[in-house]
Amino acid sequence: MDSPFGLRLAGEALGTFLFFFLGFNAVAVSVDIGAGAISSLGIAFAFGLGLALAIGALGQISGGHFNPAVSLGLAVARKFPPREVVPYWVAQLVGGFVAVLAIAAVYSKRATDSLDNAPGLGISSWGALLLELIATALFVMVICTVATDDRAPWKGVMAPLLIGLFIFTAADAIGPASGGSFNPARSLDPVLFNWDFGKVWIYLVGPLLGGAIGGAIWVLFGPARKHQPATIRATGGLPQAEQAAPETR
Repeated sequence: MDSPFGLRLAGEALGTFLFFFLGFNAVAVSVDIGAGAISSLGIAFAFGLGLALAIGALGQISGGHFNPAVSLGLAVARKFPPREVVPYWVAQLVGGFVAVLAIAAVYSKRATDSLDNAPGLGISSWGALLLELIATALFVMVICTVATDDRAPWKGVMAPLLIGLFIFTAADAIGPASGGSFNPARSLDPVLFNWDFGKVWIYLVGPLLGGAIGGAIWVLFGPARKHQPATIRATGGLPQAEQAAPETR
C-alpha cells in the first residue's frame, strides 16, 4: 500500500464507519419500525453488502480490513506488518463507535441496545464462542485467498464481492445461533456506548482467536517468504508480483 500511514488509518476508520453504519441501521430499523420493514435476511444482507461496498470504496487506501480479527489474521499469515495491527484496531474502533453514535442520534434507546450481540436461544456461551471462532477462521482464510493469493484467478477483482458474500452467508446461517459478530469491533463499540459488557467476551475472544488460527492455517496452504501488505483491490487480472515496476535511469 502506497498511501501514507495516517491516510490509511483514516481510510480504515471511514470504511469501518460505512460498514457498521449500514448494518447497524438495518438492526435499528427492524426494532423501531418493525420486522415488516426489514427481515433478518435483510440485516444479514446489509452487513454483507455494506462490507463489500466499504472495501470497494476504501480498500485501495487502507487495505480494507474493517475488522480487528482480520488485521490480526493477516499479520499471522504474513500479509500485514505486525507493528501496524494495534493502530488499525484503534482506527476500526473509532470508526465503528461513530457509527453507533449516528444510530443513537436517530433511533430509540431500545434500538441502540439491540446492537449488542448475544447467543441465540438455547446456545451456550461456549457454543457461541466456538461458532464465532470457526466462522472467523474461515473468513480470514477466504480473505487471504481472494485478496492476496496470486495463484487464485479471482484474486483482486472479485475480492469485495466474495468477502461481503461470506459475511452475508455467515450472518444468515450462523448468526442466529452465535450472535453473528465475527468482528470484535462490531461487538465492542455498541457495549462501549450502552455500557453492558455481559456477553462481549465471547465476541472478543472467539473472533480474535479464530482470525489468528485462520491466518496460521492459510500459511500452510500458501506460505509467504516475508510480510506483504495485503490490499483488497483489483489488480487488472495480473498477479501483483508480475506487474512491471517503473524503470529508473
